Amino acid sequence: MVPGESVTDLHKIVVVGGGAAGLELVTKLGNRLGRTGKAHVTLVDRSRTHIWKPLLHEVAAGSLDIDQHAVDYLHHAHANHFRYRIGEMTGLDRSARTVQLSASVDSEGREVTPVRSIPYDTLVMAVGSTTNDFGTPGVKEHAIALDTKEQAVRFHQRLVNGMLRAHTQVGPVRPGQLHVTVIGAGATGTELAAELHRTTREVAKTGLDRIDPSKDLKITLVEAAERILPAVPERLSGEVMALLAEIGVEVRVKSRVTEVRPEGVQLADGGFIPSELVVWAAGVKAPGFLHDIGGLETTRSNQLVVTPTLQSTRDPAIFAMGDCAYLVEHGSDTPIPPRAQAAHQQASHLLAQIPNRIAGKPLKPFKYRDFGSLVSLGHYTTVGNLMGFIQGKNMFIAGLFARVMYRSLYKMHQQAVNGTVKTALDALARALTRRTVPRIKLH
Repeated sequence: MVPGESVTDLHKIVVVGGGAAGLELVTKLGNRLGRTGKAHVTLVDRSRTHIWKPLLHEVAAGSLDIDQHAVDYLHHAHANHFRYRIGEMTGLDRSARTVQLSASVDSEGREVTPVRSIPYDTLVMAVGSTTNDFGTPGVKEHAIALDTKEQAVRFHQRLVNGMLRAHTQVGPVRPGQLHVTVIGAGATGTELAAELHRTTREVAKTGLDRIDPSKDLKITLVEAAERILPAVPERLSGEVMALLAEIGVEVRVKSRVTEVRPEGVQLADGGFIPSELVVWAAGVKAPGFLHDIGGLETTRSNQLVVTPTLQSTRDPAIFAMGDCAYLVEHGSDTPIPPRAQAAHQQASHLLAQIPNRIAGKPLKPFKYRDFGSLVSLGHYTTVGNLMGFIQGKNMFIAGLFARVMYRSLYKMHQQAVNGTVKTALDALARALTRRTVPRIKLH
């Protein structure tokens, strides 16, 4: 018999996935419905802590210490009137209305929690997305994605170790030894390339004098499309392209990768990029376990197909939001893009609609509003376009104002999760300690 959770008479809301949207939703549901005894709210996630995903490129580059920004699920759940259950979702029993979880184990392989099931009356799938390698040979073996905090930390450790190795080895730095190739020039890849250009040179200044940054350190950004940042306006893409060229990041557009090898990246046109560190940031798909899970309708990229109310097409008790949801709004030919602003809007929408479902009231359809795009190139600059502030027009922004807008997105997420007071105190604490800690993480 599979162990399960005890069943209560309260309406049981289960949110699977503690990313930005999932954590925002479960926190507010806990404070609104869990605290007052109107519902039983549970978060399921295989990790024990949350980190805002747009920060992962900074973790990988070493410009952000993940321990200072992680939210502990167990403590956060206790403080916000919901329960947290660790485990990876492996199955769904729609007739019994239960979510199946795998056992969790520690770093020594010992079982921490057993295989078990979690009952629900309303289920919200918010499991996000993973990198899509399109079956390219060598990616799994020789490249690192930035889907999780563990991957970001692993890349950073490999980067620092590689620089230490180059500094202490007997011979000179080999061609390609300290080269980093970033495959995929979307927001994550582009931001990472710029951030790495700065942090690698900062690390080299910490006594690694045998490394010549101008000769030994090289960052290459590879994109299969005709331009970088293909999902944003062309003017924004052009501004970023010019800046990358100015700081010395090599950009190769219209370049399709056919294989990743231990010593570098093979291109379809016959070219080869020597590189011992490769990041794969090209393409996204929903997690593989979602494919036809519980008989629900899914796309080829494993996304759950939902109705305008964000309910799955085959079960009104199951909702999906964020990158794992597939919704084509009325009058549109394309689905809502897998972007953080869409996930945030969907979380806010479900916060208002789930109480209506519990009360037996009709649900309102979700309406997506595109507010534009912001791309941060670290300390160099930030650029973007804002939509809807001037009716019928887009507003291009750059520099300090754009950087403030970009940073405010994270503050908005922190405020949604931690509240205004705690977010303000956290910002003050970071301002006070900024000069007492290294600017770049060196381990």
